[in-house]
Amino acid sequence: QVQLVESGGGLVQAGGSLRLSCAASGSIFSANAMGWYRQAPGKQREMVARITRGGMTNYADSVKGRFTISRDNAKNTVYLQMNNLQPEDTAVYFCNAAYTSYSPSWGQGTQDTVST
Repeated sequence: QVQLVESGGGLVQAGGSLRLSCAASGSIFSANAMGWYRQAPGKQREMVARITRGGMTNYADSVKGRFTISRDNAKNTVYLQMNNLQPEDTAVYFCNAAYTSYSPSWGQGTQDTVST
């Protein structure tokens, strides 16, 4: 298991872009998958994007075509490029590392706010 630290959140106008980074304290290659989740006020946490050890990706329908997840195993970092952001994307974004034999690891979250 690793410790995860997110960065890159902030305030952006609708139509703008943000790039989130998730730095791990150890090898992310040991995780089955790395993911980004988000939680808006009053809502449940939801999966935004995931990338497996082998590089396969999947996205929530609401972000397909706008968000891109990527990973740099050499830097133990996962990224989420978010384009054409909309107010409904406002949330706290969390990084996640999923394992077969261990509990998942979560970052502390980073706030993204999209204004109209």
